[in-house]
Amino acid sequence: MTALDLVIRAERVVSAAGEVGRVIGVKDGTIVAIEPLDSDLTGSVVVELAVDEVLMPGLVDAHVHVNEPGRTEWEGFATATRAAAAGGVTTIVDMPLNSIPPTCDVASLDLKRKAAEGQCFVDVGFWGGAIPGNVAELRPLYDAGVLGFKCFLLHSGVEEFPHLDPDQLEAAMRELRAFDGLMIVHAEDTHAIDHAPSAHGETYDVFLHSRPRGAENLAVAQVIELARWTGCRVHILHVSSSDVLPMLASARRDGIAITAETCPHYLTFSAEEIPDGATEFKCCPPIREAANRELLWEGLRDGVIEMVVSDHSPATADLKCLDTGDFGVAWGGISSLQVGLSAMWTQARRRDCTLVDVARWMCEAPARHAGLRRKGLVEIGYDADFAVFAPDDAFVVDAARLHHKNAFTPYADRPLAGVVRSTWLRGRRIDTTERGRPSGRLLTRGGA
Repeated sequence: MTALDLVIRAERVVSAAGEVGRVIGVKDGTIVAIEPLDSDLTGSVVVELAVDEVLMPGLVDAHVHVNEPGRTEWEGFATATRAAAAGGVTTIVDMPLNSIPPTCDVASLDLKRKAAEGQCFVDVGFWGGAIPGNVAELRPLYDAGVLGFKCFLLHSGVEEFPHLDPDQLEAAMRELRAFDGLMIVHAEDTHAIDHAPSAHGETYDVFLHSRPRGAENLAVAQVIELARWTGCRVHILHVSSSDVLPMLASARRDGIAITAETCPHYLTFSAEEIPDGATEFKCCPPIREAANRELLWEGLRDGVIEMVVSDHSPATADLKCLDTGDFGVAWGGISSLQVGLSAMWTQARRRDCTLVDVARWMCEAPARHAGLRRKGLVEIGYDADFAVFAPDDAFVVDAARLHHKNAFTPYADRPLAGVVRSTWLRGRRIDTTERGRPSGRLLTRGGA
């Protein structure tokens, strides 16, 4: 074997074989050898992990709102990807909104890629957008390298990214089916939301009733039937209602190509514990009751929900109405990109889940979902993307020390289990300090 660039020895490696002792050899950014722990494999750089450290695949977060260009005061590529790296995430996929312009045609994709160039500490892929009137843009965007297409079934929160009505959704899905594109859907029914009580004031329970489970349930049912008619591959974003789990399972038994995700905040928090006026917890669909949360955990363990992603959707303090605490007008989005792994591990280990489970949900499944064939596993031929994680260590979240552009999060002052001690991208340790230099790549469909 030619000389290796990097060798990592670890008593605990999360791999396809489970959690085992292994020696990992890296050449030109790729894993080229996986040997037993007593192997004499050596390289230009040899790293011996401490006995309390686990080598995990780098996380793939397939649901991140970076917002640059256009709303870079909310979040930008430099801050988002530095936060990702600090949290063990080596690849993110950027949503087509809330940047201006949204990524709904090739020219807008080019603008976003130019904005990202040279700023990214981790690898970045891009979703395209499906909005009214852009069916003709979907194939060109696909050919330009987007990983799939996002749509809303109700107002997105920004005027430049309007939602699809049922006929428009069907037309877009038929177009995607022609080239096997993937539609990812924010599934809340606009009519159900319009007829729900309005959200106003500081009481979380009022906000919760303004986004009822029924709105999510109706929308998921509609997407399932349209997928049945059109044959389009579909994915349900940020599942918050446990009611949809039997529908998803039934659809898969019928042969419908449908997947689903949820987020750490739905698996961590509960509606009962959210204080009045705590708008940092507002997201859409909302965090629901504790009993619902436990059913989501069952769906995750059973494989009905395949993956966990952040839906990192930050905004400025004024838009979150942190001063007034008005849930009715506050921006709906959770800032959590940097703490997702620790938040998930904190909850997972309480439910007798393992790091192998967490890696499947946060590394392997999101990579497969986004079509990133060299990401998400510690396997020969994959990119040498790693998170060095100390699962028995702990910390208290200090929002001021997070790398997100706007330093607030519902995880502030919360004790979490597990510390990311280092993150490696293609065999090189990422420096997330101010001295660090971005080395992330911009990914295209089929190229990673």
